Amino acid sequence: MSFNRIFPALAILVAIISAFVALEWWPLILLVMGLVFGFVVQEKDQTQVLTVIVLAVALPIIADSLNAIPMIGAHLDTIFTHLAILIGGHAIANLVLGLKDMIMPAEA
Repeated sequence: MSFNRIFPALAILVAIISAFVALEWWPLILLVMGLVFGFVVQEKDQTQVLTVIVLAVALPIIADSLNAIPMIGAHLDTIFTHLAILIGGHAIANLVLGLKDMIMPAEA
């Protein structure tokens, strides 16, 4: 298995664990994980980049609506909010790489 398959599975696992283990560092850990994944796996497909950006914006809104579910809503909200932080890190990495490509010319 490659890094492209292992890392997202690990990230989802960490987001699920973060809903049940109280630690104030979870958002920072997930943001760094998203940045690492975004810089290592450089998206070239613009559809994939757009999907990451839309998820980074829409997932927190969806997560907030999950609070209405009795018993597990708060946990689902935390899981999806933390996934949104992770995807936000990925989106930031894509933005930085896109800006670098615009500023610095490609090597011939």
